[in-house]
Amino acid sequence: MKSRKYVLLFWSALFLFLIAYTPGCTLLQGQQAERAPVELGEFESDPAVWGRLYPDHYDSYLQNYNISRTEYGGSDKYSKLEREPLLRIIFNGFGFSKEYNEDRGHIYSLEDIKMIDPARKSVGTCITCKTSDFKEMYHNYGDEVYAMPITDLLEQSQHPVSCLDCHNPETNELVITRPALIEAFERQGRDITEATRNEMRSLVCAQCHVEYYFEADTKKLVFPWDRGVKADEIYAYFEEIGFSDWVHPDSQTPVLKAQHPDWELNQGSVHQQNGVSCSDCHMPYVRVGSMKISSHWWTSPMHNIQESCGACHRQSEDYLKERILYTQRRVYDQMMHAQQAVTGAIQAIAQAMEQENVNENTLNEARALHREAQWYVDFISSENSMGFHNPQEALRILADSQRIAGKARVKALESFTGQSLPDLPEPRNPGFYTTQEDRNPPQ
Repeated sequence: MKSRKYVLLFWSALFLFLIAYTPGCTLLQGQQAERAPVELGEFESDPAVWGRLYPDHYDSYLQNYNISRTEYGGSDKYSKLEREPLLRIIFNGFGFSKEYNEDRGHIYSLEDIKMIDPARKSVGTCITCKTSDFKEMYHNYGDEVYAMPITDLLEQSQHPVSCLDCHNPETNELVITRPALIEAFERQGRDITEATRNEMRSLVCAQCHVEYYFEADTKKLVFPWDRGVKADEIYAYFEEIGFSDWVHPDSQTPVLKAQHPDWELNQGSVHQQNGVSCSDCHMPYVRVGSMKISSHWWTSPMHNIQESCGACHRQSEDYLKERILYTQRRVYDQMMHAQQAVTGAIQAIAQAMEQENVNENTLNEARALHREAQWYVDFISSENSMGFHNPQEALRILADSQRIAGKARVKALESFTGQSLPDLPEPRNPGFYTTQEDRNPPQ
């Protein structure tokens, strides 16, 4: 009996020994990583160093080097000006009319900004979301970093977007490292430190995937959310402070350039309202051996529909992919109509400027309409999901762009002919309603 006990102990010990020292054992890899003699400094920006502690996450991060393309985006660096030629007219007089490429992705952020025409980048603000070394730069220079020559800061930049941008090196908890987001919340009377973990899984993305502008004197980075985050609320903010990016040479309209308002468009969407975070779709949980990790391959859900969408939706991958494209194709079609309408407004104003006895007051009304219509179409054009983050809102914005651009053309014609069109009739019957929303229709 005793000998059988010793035999059992022997085989148990041998089994544990083999598990502990067999190369490639996923379970022990994780345990060994936790015990690895690596200490992350406060400003450790090298993802490879983090990778010694989190090897599986780092392996997925390296997938960002893969160049991939979807029907309306991806990481293939193609020219948007070639795909959407009317943008050359819409952005005439601004750098984007000469060079406007699809981004290759986070891991190429530092490399790509070095390749941009130097005339289009000069101050430190441009590097805010291009390198994980920005955290240390801001620690050293404070707000003065924004006005520093970008050439000086590029010399201090060693790594692109990486672990330090979103994680506390001591605890690995999600953390906000870009002051502009914290300040935007404060101006709204909100404390970002009270955000839940699920909210943080989107807010770390909102550090960069948002609309922003540079203050004229200080070049400080500002998120224009004081009135709200919808396209029309941001436009109202810019109107209030009298901000414009450049004066369009064809229409002499002071116009705006949207950036990439991904987080803003997503607000109020069916996914966001149901607690789905950016990470759920763009960094889904994946299996690595016996472990489950959050993928750090930041990519379109179109590349991993089963992991990104399949967690909630039980339909086939083919069906889900087709539904995504169904939405995007319709948004793209309306965006093309809106670009066409805005281009028509620019040309109509330019034509009016050539006429004698033009009424400048009426022409300025046309310019104001052009400014607003162009902002709305650019808001969707520069956003990265082709409307999928919030299809209903995207189509509403594009409808407004088309409607307002049409009014701009009418005003331009009126400015030199003196002939105006009657106002459009009210489509609603204010005396009839069936729901509370009909009583108080959205404006």
